[in-house]
Amino acid sequence: MHERARQFLEEFFRHLGDERRLSSNTLVHYRRDLVRCVAYCDGAGVDSWDKFATAEVRGWVAALHRQGLSGKSIQRALSALRTFYRYLLREQAVSRNPAAGVTAPRSPRRLPRTLTADQAARLVTLDAREPLMLRDRALLELLYSSGLRLSEAVNLDLAELDLGGGMVRVTGKGGKVRDVPVGAKARAALREWLTARHELAGAEQAAVFVARSGRRLGARAMQTRLRLWAARQGMEVPVHPHMLRHSFASHVLESSGDLRAVQELLGHANISTTQIYTHLDFQHLAKVYDKAHPRARRKTAP
Repeated sequence: MHERARQFLEEFFRHLGDERRLSSNTLVHYRRDLVRCVAYCDGAGVDSWDKFATAEVRGWVAALHRQGLSGKSIQRALSALRTFYRYLLREQAVSRNPAAGVTAPRSPRRLPRTLTADQAARLVTLDAREPLMLRDRALLELLYSSGLRLSEAVNLDLAELDLGGGMVRVTGKGGKVRDVPVGAKARAALREWLTARHELAGAEQAAVFVARSGRRLGARAMQTRLRLWAARQGMEVPVHPHMLRHSFASHVLESSGDLRAVQELLGHANISTTQIYTHLDFQHLAKVYDKAHPRARRKTAP
């Protein structure tokens, strides 16, 4: 790629950060995907964005597929490329968007793994006394009680907690703000943590969850602490923060059957994203049916 083509890319990243105010995590994904595209263009002899035609885009998609990227990851990369070309069209640097209409190969949709209600209860029930343990118990209870994303828990500030009203205000993807209920056990755990929080954090620290140093607890540290407690609580499966979000959604849907409410609680822009939990719910119903119906049980082979 010529130097000017690379400059357009850097100007686009500044546009995403300064004008569109996208999160740093989203910017990392955009940069990674488009750097991959530049590498492909260099190998294919494409030196400017106006010479990157639809045939080359399809070649790039095929190359990503050969490298083992999933259909979902390739779709995300294509979305980044389309967004970049919309920016180039606005800047009158190109005359067409070659990624328009190009689709990613379909990949099988894997259902998210969830904990049972008993497993979730065992995980979050910690005998906590020290500040760090109180913090971890409050974090686990909140993740399961309210279905927060990891990034939402990391960025959560004290001003966004309303324990009296039983609510938490979180900022999700795309800067979308939503209010989510906080259950009684999570509220109790948070109150205990907040009474001990001053032992780690100064008065100027806004974050709800802080590290031993007093700084905001980061995503990697949260993941590490969750793995630690999962092992200590004797969980049978590997546990990560998003599994608690999946479990929250599955258990609420299983009890209520209200898909729209679960969509709002999770902060999903599209109901289609939430519908995956109906498959989880059906699997549960199917197991109950197989066990309960006298003519559904399979006979063992003689």
